[in-house]
Amino acid sequence: MKSNTYENAGVDIARGDRFVDFIKGIKSSAVSSAIGGFSGAFEIDPARYPNPVFMTTTDGVGTKILVARRLERFDTIGIDLVAMCVNDLLVAGADPISFLDYIACGTIDERVLQEVMAGIVRGCELAGCSLSGGETAELPDMYRDGEFDLAGFAVGAADRSSVLPKTEKIRAGDLIMALPSAGIHSNGLSLARKVIPWSERELWSEMLKPTRIYSAEMRALAESGCLLAAAHITGGGLEGNLDRVLPPGLKPSLSFQWRVPEIFSAVQRLGNVSNDEMRRVFNMGVGIAFVIGKQDKKRILNIGAERGFEVLTIGELIGG
Repeated sequence: MKSNTYENAGVDIARGDRFVDFIKGIKSSAVSSAIGGFSGAFEIDPARYPNPVFMTTTDGVGTKILVARRLERFDTIGIDLVAMCVNDLLVAGADPISFLDYIACGTIDERVLQEVMAGIVRGCELAGCSLSGGETAELPDMYRDGEFDLAGFAVGAADRSSVLPKTEKIRAGDLIMALPSAGIHSNGLSLARKVIPWSERELWSEMLKPTRIYSAEMRALAESGCLLAAAHITGGGLEGNLDRVLPPGLKPSLSFQWRVPEIFSAVQRLGNVSNDEMRRVFNMGVGIAFVIGKQDKKRILNIGAERGFEVLTIGELIGG
């Protein structure tokens, strides 16, 4: 009788070890020397955070993986994975410190997963955090060959005085300003994939454009001391995500007069999607929205001009 092995059951330990060695061999300051161990560690500067608060977040990239598979391009979804986590930390006033990934697959396709991992490392570089660990699970009875899923986990640090939102300071009449998105980012792809035909290859490539990571911009804005609240615009759209950081009795009044990336017009046109549904599902060209007092508008615009990033004025808070 033939002896059974783990490899016969569909799990190749040697291939998994090679993938870990690949990650450890990536030449980047964002890759921790702890990769391959049982846990990662990081230091916190007590001068920067005299009253430290640690924050955690987790997210994935959803069906954007199916877009990558259709286009056979996997070098950007790792950036999305990092972005979806660290942007949530940034709008809470935290600096991203550490990132971990979880990859579940039917079998380890080294070419594909190496591209994914290169994107994760690039995302950590853009975020200014460390890739301090992760897990790759080969699960042949749960995923078919070629199938995989991604999850990310991030830890951030903030001084208690800089945590957002500052709900006690937010008032009707405060301005809503924003940092533009790169496009569709990593939400609403289930709808977009269904309405954009495969013949529209340029639009499919546009869907794969990675989520922007806003570390540099949010750090510059945070240093001004003007931020009262901020929201990462993901599923639920602008109003749904802003509502999460506003005190009771206030709601956003949005102009919708800014430039909207063409991908959204294409989705609406090809899918006959209503304005309300578009605004409920997609970011509509806004990656992060934030609240400031009216008196601080000029200062915020000057910071954007000096640091080389665009800032939009998109509305104000009203009672309701």
